[in-house]
Amino acid sequence: MSTLPEQVFPEDIPDAPSDDEALDAYSRTVMHVAETVTPHVAALEMSSARRNGQVRIGSGSAVVFTGDGYMLTNAHVVSGLRSGRAIFADGTHTDVELVGADPLSDLAIVRGHHTPPPAILGNAESLHVGQLVIAVGNPLGLAGSVTAGVVSGLGRSIPVRSGRHSRVIEDVIQTDAALNPGNSGGALADTKGRIVGINTAVAGLGLGLAVPINTTTQRIIAALLKDGRVRRAYLGLVSTPIPLDANAVIRTGQKEALRVVEVIAGSPAERAGILAGDLVLSAQSRAVSSAESLQKLLFSQAIGEPFLLTVLRDGKVHAIVAVPSEMTDADS
Repeated sequence: MSTLPEQVFPEDIPDAPSDDEALDAYSRTVMHVAETVTPHVAALEMSSARRNGQVRIGSGSAVVFTGDGYMLTNAHVVSGLRSGRAIFADGTHTDVELVGADPLSDLAIVRGHHTPPPAILGNAESLHVGQLVIAVGNPLGLAGSVTAGVVSGLGRSIPVRSGRHSRVIEDVIQTDAALNPGNSGGALADTKGRIVGINTAVAGLGLGLAVPINTTTQRIIAALLKDGRVRRAYLGLVSTPIPLDANAVIRTGQKEALRVVEVIAGSPAERAGILAGDLVLSAQSRAVSSAESLQKLLFSQAIGEPFLLTVLRDGKVHAIVAVPSEMTDADS
């Protein structure tokens, strides 16, 4: 004799949170982060007198990250500028001077004399696509503006052109948190108020970018604090991580690789024979599956030295040796 399946009645189903309760939880999180992060974010106004007497001005945001007044911002915000002032949400301000900049990562450091306590730096390596993030900056001159969104993508390489020059910002965070002019250099925070990125640009409608705070950027920050610059090895390729198909996994023993999206004209990568569409499996005999994993190998020790790349092209594995050059302003 068959038995009927047990019936579930509406009163047996746990009540789901109401829309108001869910919204309140979301709002509380965003408000907490805003209250935590906003005091550490400044509106940055940089200026420089030209030979013709005109004054060049740049503006953006900056984040206090040390107790002695050092602030993180974007290299493009301070490009060609040496000094200015930082204005905080409570109305206080301080004169600032440029400490150093690294165009490849679009990070720069300025120092003020009287600043609030530092923000807490987090680790972007713990981020996941879909995770809630909050952007704090000064878009359109509006101090202490806060927007929220989710992580839309991780591990990207974004080519950016200015005039005849090209530069590649590696391993950026994509977010749909609304970013506007003036947000550059501002904070991207996780739900605990830790700074996981420095907002760097608006790539298009509904898409913002941020430089991640991770092991590589900590190394960049240390170099800027010490020397005011970062010596970087330059390959000149733009890549994005992709999963390998079943045949490629069997052939290579790897599940992921870096797909070359673009090879910069005249670069070491082009001279070595790297092609758009190549799948980079390893660099210097180390598996690479993200822009950061490649970038970690391209500091000063790689300049002018043979640099072994293993790529998958048309189903065949090729060993290619490039010789990275030193990153210069012309490459940035």
